[in-house]
Amino acid sequence: MKKKNIPVEFVFQLFALIIAIIIVHAFYQTVVRPNATQIIEEQNAAAEADPDYVRERRVWVLIKDLEQEACFILGIWALAIMGYKSVTLSRERRLLDVDLVPVAEGMRILPEDTREFARQIQALPDDSQRMLLPRALLNALRRFATTRNIQDVSSSTRDIFESEAERLESELSMIRYISWAIPSIGFIGTVRGIGEALAQADKAVQGDIAGVTQSLGVAFNSTFIALLISIFLMFLVHQLQLVQERLIFDGETYSNDKLIRHMKAD
Repeated sequence: MKKKNIPVEFVFQLFALIIAIIIVHAFYQTVVRPNATQIIEEQNAAAEADPDYVRERRVWVLIKDLEQEACFILGIWALAIMGYKSVTLSRERRLLDVDLVPVAEGMRILPEDTREFARQIQALPDDSQRMLLPRALLNALRRFATTRNIQDVSSSTRDIFESEAERLESELSMIRYISWAIPSIGFIGTVRGIGEALAQADKAVQGDIAGVTQSLGVAFNSTFIALLISIFLMFLVHQLQLVQERLIFDGETYSNDKLIRHMKAD
């Protein structure tokens, strides 16, 4: 029975999530929450001493709650996934600068010549052969040797690039989901903060509004931080999508210019 291999990208995503959780939680426990607690205590003492005291919005206080911690974990996880995809795309793009099918200008490729050109691509390392451009070129050569029809080769090559474009687009769904989930977590913090504030309404009526203001701070700070992270991630997703689209376009252009236009049927 053939053993199935776990995809490398899945393993990377899993470990990236675990590492993000460990790093962010450790940072929160050792830096963020101690600083936030100290600032809140200082501001409470200043407010008791001076009724006109205005609390400053400090970064540590803005990001101290569980919802913000979860948003940062997801944000770093999404950045790691995009980093992995960017490295992969960079490796794919480097092949566009390599003369995989050395055909001189004016030279024609006959169906009988395809085996020799195919050998040059098959001589590449296995990981390079699995990349988009070598796969498309090898498919075009084999198709031409079989059908001897240039139009069929062109259509088959276009189908490969369109299929790859759809695959790359579908793989962005996880990052888009994370970008959607982050504001949702922020809204959870908003609901939690407002609920806690309403629970302390009786104290506010008696003149003690410290608890109410702190709970309202949780409500608005969580959404504020979540939206900032989400906007930043969506911008990066858009840039990554542009890189993917350029790779598909440039790869198809490479196949046409370097190979298909040199083909000559009998």
